Amino acid sequence: MPIINYKTKELNCKIVYVGPSLGGKTTNIQAIHHSVPSHFRTPLQSIDTDGDRTLYFDYFALNLTDIHGYKTKFLIYGVPGQPYYKSTRKMVLNGVDGLVFIADSDKYRMSDNLESILDLKGMLREYGYIYEDIPFVIQYNKRDLPNITSMEEFERVLNSRGSKSFEAVAIQNRGVIETFKAICEEVVEKLNRTLASGRSKQGSMENHK
Repeated sequence: MPIINYKTKELNCKIVYVGPSLGGKTTNIQAIHHSVPSHFRTPLQSIDTDGDRTLYFDYFALNLTDIHGYKTKFLIYGVPGQPYYKSTRKMVLNGVDGLVFIADSDKYRMSDNLESILDLKGMLREYGYIYEDIPFVIQYNKRDLPNITSMEEFERVLNSRGSKSFEAVAIQNRGVIETFKAICEEVVEKLNRTLASGRSKQGSMENHK
């Protein structure tokens, strides 16, 4: 759930990029950060190993225009995909409002994609989240590789809930912004319902005073 401060009219929404290691999560986040004017975003925070794998997580905050009079900030995270960093992924997923799953199109990594999404579902269950209820978008990255998984197989194996999905080549910034806009729209749509519900409850309380 977004963190909403009804008194100060501020709210924070958390979007997390997940997926197998080296699938393109960091590349996506770097491209998004670069495309946003500096006065709308915080510096990108990353801790990388010598091999450019995300060791802990990537993070930056993005200030959006007001939504229903609330100052809105999106907190964008990218978590490591390696099995060793499962505890990091689980920690960052706490309080998530929207998810972007980055799948690696290399046909030899299909098992890694499936393992990653099953791992994600398991961690969400541990937090009490309902997988089908969380805003969720899939990006099929690295579509420029010579041997890739077909879109039909990807959709059949990974997209059981029929979420919006996009083909991408993140290193060329293809499909990156489209994916990000889609998850933002889904999060804002759910946020609008939450705010409407909050206003309704607040009005009901005032009527009973």
